[in-house]
Amino acid sequence: MKISTLLDNIDLGAMALPEFQRGYVWNRQQVRDLMSSLYRRHPVGSLLVWVTRSAGAQARGTSDLQPGVVQLLLDGQQRITSLYGIVRGQPPSFFDGNSASFTGLHFNVDEETFEFHAPVKMNNDPLWVDVTDVLRDGPATKLGALGTALPQERMNVYMERLMRLHAIKDIDLHVEQVTGEDKTLDVVVDIFNRVNSGGTKLSKGDLALAKICASWPEARAEMKRRLARWSEVGFDFRLDWLLRNVNAIVAGRAEFSALANREPDDVRAGLDSAERAVDKLLNMIAGRLGLDEGSVLGSPSAFPLMARYLSDHQLRLDARDTDRLLYWYVHAFLWGRYAGSTETVLNQDLSLIAEEAGGLDRLIEHLRTTRGDLRVRPNDFVGWSRGARFYPLLYLLTRAYGARDWSTGLELRKHMLGAQATLEVHHVFPKALLYKHGYSRPEVNAVANFTFLTLETNRAVSDRPPELYIPAYDKKHPGAVSSHWIPTDPDLWTVERYRDFLAARRTLLAGAANDFLDGLLAGPPVTEVASSAFERTGRLVAPEDEEERLLRECAEWVEGRGLASPERNYELVEPNTGEQLAVLDLAWPAGLQPGLTDPVAVVLNEPPSTEEVAGRMGFRCFTHVATFYEHVDRNAFASHSDEPHYPAGVA
Repeated sequence: MKISTLLDNIDLGAMALPEFQRGYVWNRQQVRDLMSSLYRRHPVGSLLVWVTRSAGAQARGTSDLQPGVVQLLLDGQQRITSLYGIVRGQPPSFFDGNSASFTGLHFNVDEETFEFHAPVKMNNDPLWVDVTDVLRDGPATKLGALGTALPQERMNVYMERLMRLHAIKDIDLHVEQVTGEDKTLDVVVDIFNRVNSGGTKLSKGDLALAKICASWPEARAEMKRRLARWSEVGFDFRLDWLLRNVNAIVAGRAEFSALANREPDDVRAGLDSAERAVDKLLNMIAGRLGLDEGSVLGSPSAFPLMARYLSDHQLRLDARDTDRLLYWYVHAFLWGRYAGSTETVLNQDLSLIAEEAGGLDRLIEHLRTTRGDLRVRPNDFVGWSRGARFYPLLYLLTRAYGARDWSTGLELRKHMLGAQATLEVHHVFPKALLYKHGYSRPEVNAVANFTFLTLETNRAVSDRPPELYIPAYDKKHPGAVSSHWIPTDPDLWTVERYRDFLAARRTLLAGAANDFLDGLLAGPPVTEVASSAFERTGRLVAPEDEEERLLRECAEWVEGRGLASPERNYELVEPNTGEQLAVLDLAWPAGLQPGLTDPVAVVLNEPPSTEEVAGRMGFRCFTHVATFYEHVDRNAFASHSDEPHYPAGVA
């Protein structure tokens, strides 16, 4: 079938995308390679469609299906979507992805190459023509400009090339059909899974969701709606994570395959239960622990276990069991309970809470036995960066104990985080001061050098050394500074005694942590320290230095090219124990294009051990963003251009 006919069929509702298909995932290089192959008349593979009755067919998008039968794309979505976007100048109605991957493709009539639009390079060069203009409107639209700007003896060659480009629409693609009354949704989904196993790889969650969508087509949209709702209040969860919660509630198992044969009503009810359980957990964790946004949440991977426990108890826990569940949760993220083999560990924990009574006791005791004990020690606060596990604990202690703002003297508790009282991460010893005196980055960004202040107070403190600002605030509001577990010995406020300051503060923090956690375990109930996770108007922010700016811009640069979003502060752990070995600033554990490329990471100013651990675990590390950008371009993840458009300040 001709490409032009295929695209017309999409417009007419004769060809569509089945609901169980996931979204568009190609990047610019794949789009460019497709067009280059078509231009040269190289084979680009066949399509596979499922021919089924339009009545009752579950298709993605907003367009109506034609009466009678419809062809649903099983294999070829990425190619057809790319061609539709280029030829029509807009994505099809079923589109779900990043349209930048196929927008702005240009063709050089002299070199016969395809590249994406680079204004400085192309705007004043008539040899570069917009591919969409040629395919949509015909070669004649470009002949005028070419004729006045280029040698006449080349015009016939250029005309032939433009006609060859335009004729791409007339290329025939072989279309294989899956037909017959025996081709049920389940059969077709199995075909889809097998066919797609060799392309852009699907995660276990993708495959499970495809199976679910076969019998409940709206499942993906319903899950995304819940995820968007949580994202609006600062909690960015992934689709696989939500599906894991549903899985735990419906099947009591960790493996996604446990949902394979569940009835649609069971899955739908499980999603509703998961939403209610997650809402309850977010409010419990915010209200009791003060962990009221995603950056300090701790371990979302522990939610499926807790969601199942809440579901088993109809979301009703008394104050004592609430605190004990939260006691387990805090220790689960402190010791990396779900940082290793998630499915294996989750199955163990689900089995511990399966019986009617005593499940919470068994859960806590198992964690204690696994760890040896559950005491927090000063050396546990030796970690550094906001990716350290004890960073959320520091925030928790600040909120739970009502540490006081130095400038106002007010407790940083419930209702404190209004629009005018946003909290900021504060370095007790300013970074510039420590770097000036030769301290390393891990020392400068040690968790024990962090505290949290209102934005106004943090700006007022600025880069003054502690020996100057602490006495002033201590005089203004006695006890406010020490409420942050700042040692009271003035000798420890000098930069020369910085390491001694860290050691002393770690001891104070460990004592406060144990007191709080012991209180959760034994009661009485802890007073609520924060507002609902869904009502908070302020937020926690970290002032952006040069390094953090580079990392943010790097993430945005990659996402702007239709590649995967990075994981921030990604943990590398010992698989058997969950011990944190290193933290990567930006990481793509499944590759820049998931399933097709190797794991990569960007780490700035990290000790050599971080790069060594990352390499041992299969990551290729880049210690400068400029070399990372070059890697992305060199390996054809984005447009090859002499104008790479790297963020400002990157060579």
